[in-house]
This record gives sequence, structure tokens and C-alpha cells, in this order.
Amino acid sequence: MRTPGPSGFSSTRFFSTPGRICRALLLALLLAPVDVHAEQVKVWAAGAYSFSDELGGFRITGASGVGTKEDPLVITEELNSSTPVTLTIRTTKPIQPFGTAGEFANGLMYVRIDILNNSGQAWVEFQFELQEILDRPSVFGDGLSFDQRNKTPDNIWSSSFADFDRDFEPYDRLLFKNGKIDPLKTANFYFMITDYTPRWTFYLVQDPRIPTG
Repeated sequence: MRTPGPSGFSSTRFFSTPGRICRALLLALLLAPVDVHAEQVKVWAAGAYSFSDELGGFRITGASGVGTKEDPLVITEELNSSTPVTLTIRTTKPIQPFGTAGEFANGLMYVRIDILNNSGQAWVEFQFELQEILDRPSVFGDGLSFDQRNKTPDNIWSSSFADFDRDFEPYDRLLFKNGKIDPLKTANFYFMITDYTPRWTFYLVQDPRIPTG
């Protein structure tokens, strides 16, 4: 369509029809990159925390509880390989050290993790490692540990392993040993996490071990 311009010359205006706009939007959506893993990630909330498998390699299938000894946080997972995976944990309630569990992120968490071995390989050990900063060892000063102050813990056990070792400085690691988790079997792990200087986000690395040699 031509209309008179400001100096008497004609100019051209183009009008887009609704159909043309819809086709353009559809084409843009089809060409946009898709993050397949992001579509599969689900954040599970329990107590004063959320739990995410966003870093990949495994799948969370449930979460419940508040984090007390009587009602621990219970996270159910499925691991499809025998390589380390990392659980992302975030606070969803205000931080208040020693506050009421479930109402506050209080730095004291009784945790049970139920893991399905869907890797096709038997696991002969299983290690957990806490990290306040991703991929960086936890140190004493960050206050995060597997109940490090308790020298004789009675709140660490597994349905599949008879013994455990704890390592501190420069790591916070908990290794379950003397047992086995066969493929398609589920193992239960129970322990306490303490964080005397709570942060909004921290990580739990989970490392299944297969026989060597």
C-alpha cells in the first residue's frame, strides 16, 4: 500500500497478517535449541530443603520427611551407571541454626537415601562426599560434615554394607564397605549431615564402586 510521504512523495507501508505472524513464531520455536535433560529435571521438596538431579547421571524418584531422627529426610533415587553423580540440595525455608526442623534450615539433617542400582553392575562399595562449593573439597572451616564432632556415631548404617569409614580434611567423605548391591536391587543409607554455618546450596556426591582387577 502506498501513502503520501511528508514531502509529497509516496512511501510504502507493509502490514503483517495474523497468519504470517503465527507462521513466524512457529518457525522460531522449531529452530530453537532444546535441552532434553532440562525437560526431565524435577525438583523435589521435603522439610526445609529441595533436592535436584539437575547435574545429571541419575534420577530422583521421591522425597519426604522433615529431617529429624524420628522423621528423616528420605530421598529415593535410580542410578543408571557406576559413575559418580551429584545431588544438589538447596534451602527452601529461612536459615536458622538449631531452629525447628521443617520450619527452618537448621543445619542438622537426618537423611536416608534409597538407591536403586540400575547400572547392570554390582557395587561393592559406596561413597558419599559433601561439598559446599561444587567440585571443591569441603574443609573444617565451612562447618559442613557427616556429624564430624561426634566421634562415636550411632546414626550411620546401610542395609547392604556392614562397615563404614569417615574421612575429614580436606574432604568430608563417608565410605560404606564390606557388602554388595546387585543390579536391580535397592540399598538404604542412613546418616546425619551437620552444617554449623548453613548455606543456601550445597552438594552430595554419590560414588558407587565396582570390583577392580
